[in-house]
Amino acid sequence: MDYKQLIIRGISYSQTQSGAYALLLEHEETHIKLPVVIGNFEAQSISLGLEKDIHPPRPLTHDLFSKFIVSANYELVSVIIYQIVDGVFFSNINFKNKVNDEELILDARTSDAVAMAVRFDAPIFTTQQVLNEAGILLELEDVSREEQTFSETVPTEDNLKSLSMEELQKLLDDAVKEEDYDTALEIQEEIKRRKKKID
Repeated sequence: MDYKQLIIRGISYSQTQSGAYALLLEHEETHIKLPVVIGNFEAQSISLGLEKDIHPPRPLTHDLFSKFIVSANYELVSVIIYQIVDGVFFSNINFKNKVNDEELILDARTSDAVAMAVRFDAPIFTTQQVLNEAGILLELEDVSREEQTFSETVPTEDNLKSLSMEELQKLLDDAVKEEDYDTALEIQEEIKRRKKKID
C-alpha cells in the first residue's frame, strides 16, 4: 500500500473537547493536516519524547515500554494510522526483532503510538483514505492561532527574559520535580536561546 508519511506539526488545546489536546500531524507534500484529539498525559509524553534534554525523575509509561522493547531486542520500525471510524483513529506499531528479523505488529491508540514513535525517531505513516476522510488544509495563520492558545498556559518568553540563568535553572528543576513538563519545556527553550547567544 502507498503510505503517506506524516510529521508532527504541533500540539494545541482542543477547541472541541475540554481538557483535551489536539495533536497536529501533517503530510509534508500536500500540507494536509490530521488533528488527533489526545489526553493531557499523552500530550506531555509526546512533548517529552520530542524534547530529548528533559528527563523526568520517574520514567513515564512510554519510557518504561521503550526500555522493555530495547531489552527484548526489538526496534520500533514505524507507526501506521490505517483507519478512522466515527472520528476515532486506529493505529498499528510495527516492530522488528534485531536477532531474527521477526516482525511484530501491535494495535495501539494513536496517541500512544506517536508517543512511542518519537522515542525511537520512527516514521509515522497514514493512508490516502485517512487523509481524504479526516485531513484538513489549515492556513498558517490558523496554525499560529492554535499554537498561541497552547502557549498561553506556559510562561511567556518576555517573562522568562527577566530571570537570571540560575533562576531559570531552579525553575526548570522545580517544574520537572512537580512533573509540570509544559512549563519545563518552555524554560528549557529559553535556556537554549541564551546558550546559543553565548556561543
